[in-house]
Amino acid sequence: MKIAIINGPNLNLLGKREPEVYGNKDFDAYFLQLQSSFTDVSLTYYQSNVEGELINEIQRVGFDVDGIILNAAAYTHTSVGIGDAIKAIAAPVIEVHISNTFSREDFRHTSYITPNAKGLILGFGLDVYRLAIESFLPKL
Repeated sequence: MKIAIINGPNLNLLGKREPEVYGNKDFDAYFLQLQSSFTDVSLTYYQSNVEGELINEIQRVGFDVDGIILNAAAYTHTSVGIGDAIKAIAAPVIEVHISNTFSREDFRHTSYITPNAKGLILGFGLDVYRLAIESFLPKL
């Protein structure tokens, strides 16, 4: 099974940025932990602060992987283009957010991703990525 993790703007600052909201672990260290926990899954990771680069990556992997885990971060609430990119690909997408976006500012309550995603996981810290991976695994 092949799963791509795609992170949007400012998530390259995990571990440094607002630790009270996002925790103090950087994503590269967490990604290594995910790889060691899911040895039967081929995981790739991509992060960009640029909307068009995220769309390019979604299109690049969207016909070759079994699933995409997408944390579009702030673009979740503004990017019709990312929503359209998800609609255009074959791979199912799980939208994730480290924080509970519904307990934050009102503008974070709108997502252009969710209507096109297979599912949404939010509010469980970095564990949202593990939960999303598990959602793609065959059920026993």
